[in-house]
Amino acid sequence: MGKNKKKAKRIAEAEHELVGSVAAAAEHKPVALLGAASEIADQPPLVALSVATIAAGLILRRRDITRTGARMLLAHALATGGKTILKRSIDRSRPARALLDGEAKVGAGKGADDTEFNSFPSGHTAGAVSVAEAVARTAPRLAWPARSGAAAVAAVQLPRGAHYPTDVAIGAVIGWTAERLADAIIDAAERGFNRVREQRLESTALALAEAHPS
Repeated sequence: MGKNKKKAKRIAEAEHELVGSVAAAAEHKPVALLGAASEIADQPPLVALSVATIAAGLILRRRDITRTGARMLLAHALATGGKTILKRSIDRSRPARALLDGEAKVGAGKGADDTEFNSFPSGHTAGAVSVAEAVARTAPRLAWPARSGAAAVAAVQLPRGAHYPTDVAIGAVIGWTAERLADAIIDAAERGFNRVREQRLESTALALAEAHPS
């Protein structure tokens, strides 16, 4: 356990040295603007986007759009759950805070909600990747812009001083895994629904045949 803690600390210190000079530019206007734009990958906007997609599908009577929205919402929910568990398990100072303190702090989570010490993993990256992958799966034509947007959100987390490379990398893994799990859940649910519908149709046809024998 002690070796793992020391290893994690060494990684944190190395990343602090790597990202420190980049994160120092967080207050520069272009970086600040990009950072503000990346807030679209925060939880409320992504949930709103997913719900709006579902609503659009229902209004337009487009099952494909509704399914895309449902996959986006479920994938994002799973990604949020995954990153929340890790954030509560591990305390890590964000690069911007580490620059002020002069050291990168990392340790076992204390359950606190201090956002300056919950750098690991990147929730924005997890959410953006999960939603982008859901869009890419059901709307292949939008795969490139969706994934490019998620990549941009992930990339800007370093210069804005919000996250370290490992925060972003693990966030991306969480998002990717969450979408795959969401796909499996939804596919299983759809197969179950189709089986029930087919059984009901067969039962109805049998009942009609018995009621009206030839």
